[in-house]
Amino acid sequence: MSEAEEWNKGVNHPLQSFEWGEFRTGRQPVSRVAGTQIMWSQIPKTPWYFGYVPMGKMPSDEELEILRIEAKRQKAVGIRFEPQVPGEKIPEKLRPGRGLFKQKTFIWDLTRPEEELLKNMHPKGRYNIKVAQKHGVTAEEDDSDAAFDKYLELMFTGTAARQKIYAHQKDYHEQLWAALRGKMAHLWVAKYQGKIIAADMIFKFKERIYYAYGASALEHKEVMAPTLLLWEIARWGIRSGMKEFDLWGAEEGKGFSRFKEQFGAKLVELPGSFDLIVNPTGYKLFRIAEEVRWKILRRLK
Repeated sequence: MSEAEEWNKGVNHPLQSFEWGEFRTGRQPVSRVAGTQIMWSQIPKTPWYFGYVPMGKMPSDEELEILRIEAKRQKAVGIRFEPQVPGEKIPEKLRPGRGLFKQKTFIWDLTRPEEELLKNMHPKGRYNIKVAQKHGVTAEEDDSDAAFDKYLELMFTGTAARQKIYAHQKDYHEQLWAALRGKMAHLWVAKYQGKIIAADMIFKFKERIYYAYGASALEHKEVMAPTLLLWEIARWGIRSGMKEFDLWGAEEGKGFSRFKEQFGAKLVELPGSFDLIVNPTGYKLFRIAEEVRWKILRRLK
């Protein structure tokens, strides 16, 4: 068994996978300790680092001490955990942190027949699928360079511009695609009149698929391409033997969340964000700088 296979046996989310760690290694230091994959980011203008554990397990007290030792070795002031499993007890050694991911997500059960999934959708969802089909919109997997270039175009001139979201830069998506294409990442596109007007990057890991990134054009919104696209991806997941489709992120009142609601998936609340403080003084300064940064970003939005 390879090192990647051995590691992946013990984790349950693509952001804890060996492949994701290899991608992140091209951008920052990465540790794999006590069944936990940590990404280390240097705090600007300091010699210190801060660790981040996205979608991992909830560490035990014993594991936290092992992780504390690793943090000290990395000159880190703390580690942030955003566990993926709801309902677990929070260790007393952790304190609340600022969340990066939304605390809620939609989980779509793909073990049910397609007819049942359609029946359980919001009527608007079924209607939008029919609208897209009536307009001749098609959806397919397309991992070509041309499709990826169009995905980037839609991401930065369509979705990000319309929603005013904090999107990763183009080089991030390019490095991600180069590392995960043909492995964990799949690109799906929707076409209208022969042109790509929507594109979704989907992660496939173990028995679940994930709606990682979605992008759509500012024009032709009336043909409802994104809805048909996500439905066809769900059907592909069913054919591939996947049990669940994580639509990845929900926030009441937001447009992206209303879009996901129409599919009838179950709303699930995750534990939240928690920090292990390693260097109290450095951590305090980090949190102050973090709050200032987000205040500036909100004003620029």
